This record gives sequence, C-alpha cells and structure tokens, in this order.
Amino acid sequence: MKNMEQQEIKFLDLQKINAQHRNELLTAFERVVDSGWYILGEAVKKFEDSYAAYCGTKYCIGVANGLDALTIIVRAYKELGYFNDGDEVIVPANTYIATILSISANGLMPVLVEPDINTFNIDVTKIEEKISNKTKAIMPVHLYGQLCDMIAINKIAERYKLKVIEDCAQSQGAVATDGKIAGNLGHAGAHSFYPGKNLGALGDAGSITTNDPLLHEVVSGLRNYGSKKKYHNDYKGMNSRLDEVQAALLQVKLKYLDKENERRREIAGMYSAAIKNTRLHLPHESKAGAHVWHVYVLRVANRTSFEQYLKDNGIQYVIHYPVPPHQQPAYHELSHLSLPITELLHQEVISLPISPVMTNAEVNRVIEVVNEWVE
Repeated sequence: MKNMEQQEIKFLDLQKINAQHRNELLTAFERVVDSGWYILGEAVKKFEDSYAAYCGTKYCIGVANGLDALTIIVRAYKELGYFNDGDEVIVPANTYIATILSISANGLMPVLVEPDINTFNIDVTKIEEKISNKTKAIMPVHLYGQLCDMIAINKIAERYKLKVIEDCAQSQGAVATDGKIAGNLGHAGAHSFYPGKNLGALGDAGSITTNDPLLHEVVSGLRNYGSKKKYHNDYKGMNSRLDEVQAALLQVKLKYLDKENERRREIAGMYSAAIKNTRLHLPHESKAGAHVWHVYVLRVANRTSFEQYLKDNGIQYVIHYPVPPHQQPAYHELSHLSLPITELLHQEVISLPISPVMTNAEVNRVIEVVNEWVE
C-alpha cells in the first residue's frame, strides 16, 4: 500500500510548468490588456509568424482549438472544390475522436485503418486497400508525440492524388528524418494548444499550418465568419479565432518548446532503460523522426489491476483512450466494424506521468513502483 509520507506524483503538473514562466506570462498578458486590441491583433500576427517559422511553413493561421483546425482545413478543401459531400478520408482507427469529428462534420466519410501495434500510429501497409474512387485525403495522426511514416504516406497520396492533412495535436516540435517539423509534412497541419499539450496555452487554442496560398486565404476567411473584409462574407464561415491573450502566452512558451521536449525525451529514455517488468509492453520508437513524448504509453493485459496498484502507490495515470471511436454511441454507424488491433490497444494502454518539470527522483519513484508490480 501507499506510504503516506510519499507525495503523490502528478501525471502532469500544469501549475509547476507555467510557474517557470510566470513573470514572462504576466508581462505578456499585461501587454495585451494595455493594448486595447483583443481580437486578431498584433499578438496573434506575431505568434502566427513565429510558429510558421518554427514549423518551416509559409503560413500559420491561429484558430480557437485543435478540432476547429482540422474541421476548417477539410471545409476549406470543400470550398476550393477538392472535396464534396460523401467523399472519403482515410484516418487511423486508433485516435482521439476529434480527428473523426472533423471529417463527419463536413459531410465526408471517415474510413478507419488499423494501427501498427508497436507504434500505435496508422499502419501504412493497410492504407491502399482502403482507397476507393471516393477517397480524397489521408489524415495521419502523430499519436502520443510520435511521427507517422510520412514518407510512405506521401508516396501513396501522390500516387492517388490525395490531400494529406496532418493531425499534429500531440506532436509539436517533432522533427522528421529529413529535418522537417510536424505541420510541414503534408499539405496542411492542424495543431492543438490545449493546456496539456507540449506547447500548451492557458485555455483552448489551435492553429493551421500550410504552404498553400489558396488554402491560407480560404482558411483565414472561414475562421472569421467567412470574411476576409469586414462585413463582406465570402463563405458561410464560423467564429474560430485565436485569442490575443492566448497568442501572447503561446509566444512566450514557444521559446521553451525544444528544451521541454528534450526533457520529455530524457524521461522517456529513463523509463525505457529501467522499467524491467515483463508484464508490461513498453512503447516503441519508430525511425520516422524524433518522438516528443506527449505521453508515455504502456500496454498491460490486466489494466484494472495495474490501475489500482498505481493508485495505491500514489502514481497518477491517464488512459488514452478507453473507448475507440467506432465503439462510441456518437458513431453507431461504425459499430459494425471489426478492428481487433484498435480494440486491443484501447483495452490495454495506460500512460505514466511525464512532463518537463518532473524531477529525476520522481521518475525513479515511478520506475521503482512499476517494477515492483505483480498481479
């Protein structure tokens, strides 16, 4: 049982993460307050320019959240005539539901592809068998901070003339083997800056990156009521604008992203080197690029027992995710699908604490507890 003198180890200590930058964050906040301009002002423009430069893309468009980023990209391709109602988008079956929501919200059909059981990402060897004459795009998800095999995916997309829309919600700063960064590995990238992300705001926030000037133009209008000029509406748009305050805070935190990702890699390396419990399947690093370890995900056959053990020993954890999208009531039309690898992963995955502010003592405590687990 838990030693009452042992302090609980948090899964993600957001207070401690943001406390590191408290003075800079408060100064940035005050700058926005004092500016008197609170929507689509200088702070948003500055962050868009900075994040585009960081990702290596020509454009970055700030939006309200990661789901909106995905949804607006798909909608923009409809406006540009690339997609039509009923078209299909290849998407990993093993993902957070937001990825699939962005497709169905636009009247398109998600076509689910099983993951590679080792990397958790879409199995590129199973993509082509799912392509039909209605397929118009592939939406790879860099799940848990690990890049998909984008070289293989882009080759397939080029062969079939498909758009590639990256879901980068968990992969800010991940660098591919060719030196390109997540968000610059397809035709467009969607980013979430939810507070718990590697680059997290202090509220909801997101962005879209692309090198396509036409997509940039349409996306910029769609996020702002469909308007590029005030009171003139080119599209039936939406209100999904990155707040000035969040942009200013993200501008501060962007400076520290690479350093914090490096600390995540150090912690993941400590876990992978020292966890020796053979009842657990440790995460696998692919050769697609640098893993940024948004979360450190184990697989365990008897998860319920392991969960209780972690609770008893003061180790916080999260399950990413307990129910796959095709088994959610919202997608009852997909409930007939048999996706055994996806279903197995959702029954077995469990995420250990990982964040850039964890101490080595905390990491070693997690390792000790995990290694001592017996069913």
